[in-house]
Amino acid sequence: MYAIVRAGGRQEKVAVGDVLEIDRIQADPGSSVTLPVLLLVDGTDVTSDKKALSGATVTVEVVGATKGPKIDILKYKNKTGYRRRSGHRQKHTQVKVTGIETGK
Repeated sequence: MYAIVRAGGRQEKVAVGDVLEIDRIQADPGSSVTLPVLLLVDGTDVTSDKKALSGATVTVEVVGATKGPKIDILKYKNKTGYRRRSGHRQKHTQVKVTGIETGK
């Protein structure tokens, strides 16, 4: 059984026991969070109806906080001496999927 959930503006395919990185959420390590389900696949049974998925939940446990790769940003204009250098590093939350409930 697996599910497609919305996590941090993205859609992620999850199964029980998976560890994934999502955009940062405000939660302490060890706490549980539920994610909204968009699609549920149980063997050959595929559920995508909003009414049927209203009772379905995916529970994840927060493992910790991580950071993404460093992205270097360089602005440059020729012959004017204009140079600006900056960078960005996205913050992520690492979560482990502990349960998928169908709500039936």
